[in-house]
Amino acid sequence: MNTVIASPYPYPLPAKDSGSRVALVIIDMQRDFVEAGGFGAALGNKVELLQKIVPTVATLLKTFRELGLPVIHTREGHRPDLSDCPPAKKRRGDSTLRIGDSGPMGRILVLGEPGNDIVPALRPNAGELVIDKPGKGAFYATNLQERLKELGITHLIFTGVTTEVCVQTSMREANDRGFECLLVEDGTESYFPEFKQATVRMIQSQGGIVGWVTTADRLIASLRQAYTGSTS
Repeated sequence: MNTVIASPYPYPLPAKDSGSRVALVIIDMQRDFVEAGGFGAALGNKVELLQKIVPTVATLLKTFRELGLPVIHTREGHRPDLSDCPPAKKRRGDSTLRIGDSGPMGRILVLGEPGNDIVPALRPNAGELVIDKPGKGAFYATNLQERLKELGITHLIFTGVTTEVCVQTSMREANDRGFECLLVEDGTESYFPEFKQATVRMIQSQGGIVGWVTTADRLIASLRQAYTGSTS
């Protein structure tokens, strides 16, 4: 069995001809969260902390594409009439800009607006699955579970932002649905470093109660070994 060096113990990769597949999940790497002038910055956050993972996630994305492995992108956003945005969510936070308000990159967290788009370095290719989600978790009010089943995906590699909110929520949802979940520690980030550290510890606690944790370099080496027989 091919495995990835991970914590709390090695993460098993599905065999090449087993009928099971591993996919990369990139959570919410949107301009509204990552770039200056977006929703994250409007809340007073240092978006530079999130920007630093873009090269790592881009390398993972390139690797999955080269190996012909599935990639899933998510975007948190709402319909223009905000009919899928609960009032409590819209009210949340002490900010001059709220969901649906006009900002420097269009209406905040509204589908189709420039700020809702994924950052250029991680832009989806044609054919890659893009899930627009109205909540924190990627499975809530989406067809993600059905699409994963159609594609034969059983193992999910999680990256993106923020670690303690949308990434962790999606991992917990996936874990409850029976997927084998692996978090790439240097491929995820938070506006609050201490929140990321706590989340990483929670995920792998009690024998991997939510999943496993590894680094991008370890994952890439294992993927190449498993699916090409080479680590280079």
